[in-house]
Amino acid sequence: MRILLAIKPEFASKIFDGSKKYEFRKSIFKNEQVKIVVIYVSSPIQKVMGEFQIEKVLEAEPERLWTKTKKHSGITKDQFNTYFSAKEKGYALKIKTLKKYKKPKCLKKDFNITSPPQSFIYLPQ
Repeated sequence: MRILLAIKPEFASKIFDGSKKYEFRKSIFKNEQVKIVVIYVSSPIQKVMGEFQIEKVLEAEPERLWTKTKKHSGITKDQFNTYFSAKEKGYALKIKTLKKYKKPKCLKKDFNITSPPQSFIYLPQ
């Protein structure tokens, strides 16, 4: 099963250059069959640029999550703290394999999706 995630350009570029090996989320999908994340790079790029396979999903209180992921987080401690402020729990998707598309894809044309997700969208197989 696949999901589409909207990711900011600065974080997507770090995923694609290999310096960010975790994608952080405040909430997570319920379906444990999700194995692939399709990356929609948000404004100003607004294209689907690639995908990654999930190695595992980490779930923890933010401070413990940071301790486990900081070496390959691709973000600063301040960015992490700001993102998870007032949250009792956080999630990190550990990236297993990464594939950048040779040609970026469009939400409407290639996926029949009219607007980007606020969090995520399940994609058909």
